[in-house]
Amino acid sequence: MKTIKPYDENPVNPAYKMPAGACDSHCHVFGPANHFPYSPVSTYTPKDAGFETLRALHDHLGIERAVIVQASCHGTDNRAMMDAIARSNGRYRGVGMVGGDVTDAELEALHLGGVRGIRYNFVAHLGGAPDPDVFDRMVNRVKGLGWHVVLHLDAQDIPYYLPLLNSLPIPFIIDHMGRAKVADGIKQPPFQELLALMRNNERSWVKISGAERISKAGRPFADAIPFASALIKAAPDRVLWGTDFPHPNISGDMPNDGELVDLFARFTDNDDLRTRILVDNPERLYWAD
Repeated sequence: MKTIKPYDENPVNPAYKMPAGACDSHCHVFGPANHFPYSPVSTYTPKDAGFETLRALHDHLGIERAVIVQASCHGTDNRAMMDAIARSNGRYRGVGMVGGDVTDAELEALHLGGVRGIRYNFVAHLGGAPDPDVFDRMVNRVKGLGWHVVLHLDAQDIPYYLPLLNSLPIPFIIDHMGRAKVADGIKQPPFQELLALMRNNERSWVKISGAERISKAGRPFADAIPFASALIKAAPDRVLWGTDFPHPNISGDMPNDGELVDLFARFTDNDDLRTRILVDNPERLYWAD
């Protein structure tokens, strides 16, 4: 199990002031391991970043709400995420990871605890695609709960999975701008396929997070701006933003979360669109009830 880079513990004070109700729609909690051990089959060991660390970061950045996405280092043990949601006084919701043997009662308990979706990794270094039968069965099971599915895939695989994506009966969210590498240009076929999907499929959503994962230039990752801006233009009502704190498995420059807030403000200069992405869009998915 590899040890990954630690997050930046000194976020700058962002120049951009978040609107009331702003949501970090993609972040994680890691441990602490002495209370919530990491999965024995995880491919990496992170530095602990539990509820207190995440809450302090959000308070510093002026973020009122967040969606905690279950990370692969905890596998299908959602206890760290559920603990953080329970302690947030309604500020946090969650996206869980579950096995094919999860019971209806367990799904209901996750729902009552604030979970509103399930996540599947299709990325090779995190274990690759899930079993197709299990994936299909779980998508149909969570449909009755009003949930969505979050998909973590590599850009080059988007064309291959288009038939699957277009067949999904529930809303789906593609993480991190589809991980389309800036080095391959904005006209690269996988990114153009993603833009077309966003324009044409009303169930499709995308997160304009993970600039550090797609950037060629490195910090502060300004070369990702055209990609985020294009996605906003394609489907402004189905775009979310998140920090991705604590930034697992970063091979290049580790981002500073205060700088990421200011980078978001450069994705669009329209304050109404910023509020839509930070407040209105996550409200519809995670706090509708």
